[in-house]
Amino acid sequence: MISHGATSHGALPVVITPGEPAGIGAEITLAAWADHRSELPAFALIEDPSRLTALAKTLGIAVPVVTIDDIAQATAHFADALPVLATEYTAPIKAGHPDPANAATVIAAIEQAVALVQSGKAAAVVTNPIQKSSLHAAGFKHPGHTEFLAELAGPGVQPVMMLACPELRVVPATIHVALTEAPRLLSRELIVELGRITAEGLARDFAIPNPRIAVAGLNPHAGEEGGMGREEIDMIRPAVEDLKKLGIDAFGPEPPDTMFHAEARARYDAALCMYHDQALIPIKTVDFWGGINVTLGLPFVRTSPDHGTGLAIAGTGTADCRSLVAAIGQAARMAARRAAADLNAGANSKAGA
Repeated sequence: MISHGATSHGALPVVITPGEPAGIGAEITLAAWADHRSELPAFALIEDPSRLTALAKTLGIAVPVVTIDDIAQATAHFADALPVLATEYTAPIKAGHPDPANAATVIAAIEQAVALVQSGKAAAVVTNPIQKSSLHAAGFKHPGHTEFLAELAGPGVQPVMMLACPELRVVPATIHVALTEAPRLLSRELIVELGRITAEGLARDFAIPNPRIAVAGLNPHAGEEGGMGREEIDMIRPAVEDLKKLGIDAFGPEPPDTMFHAEARARYDAALCMYHDQALIPIKTVDFWGGINVTLGLPFVRTSPDHGTGLAIAGTGTADCRSLVAAIGQAARMAARRAAADLNAGANSKAGA
């Protein structure tokens, strides 16, 4: 059984993966520790400690680095130094220029982080952004982080990508596909499954006991009763009715152009959107720096900054760490809620025995 974030000795540390080494992952992690460690839970970064020390010096960030053999040591060191679980890269790292030769190290770090959570040694996984093209050039077969994490989690896992900030949560039903492909990939069953997992995730990980799910239409004005497409009539509306039959407070299909202003957002806890940009444009407009990526449906907690590898600015010291800071904080809160739920479930089980 996975321990979701706490033991009798206190909270477990969070483990952070390096992401693309030629990107901004290392420098935003350095900045997060330097500027925000007093407000964050203890965390450890999987990285090359020599490379990290040199990068901190180059960027002029005063961050002492301590190499640890066991993530359990992270908490004791965290106030005074950034704990690092050591790894090595095959090829030299040049900021802004990914090398597929380093893909194996990037992938191994993700596997190591998941293993630490699954073994109950870490509270949660926070992943720095990967450069998918570099990994694919090295033979990586997964579309991205989310699908790989689902495979590591085991059979029967349906991951759901949710983007979240304090003012808005959105779930795209289709993700990294061409817009012309999105309608073909949508189905009544998919919308119901995503709505169900989203509702369960909001209840468990965000402490929202009866979450409200707004379901967006696909077409302009939600199709205008078939005048601009029948997807709302034939697929989305029946899916909403199915969700209601499951006891989920869902409504829609909502006209996408009017469901993201402040008054509309107050009516729901998450918006289930039909394609990538329908979900990501509003959240990045509402909170560009504070949005994060949360993977629902996994047996462990995973969050990530809601931005890419930042190759164009890597090594300049100008990358903003706020999304990573938000991802670390949210991961710890989610893990604590799961730990509390596990304790309550255990107490109830003993009481009923």
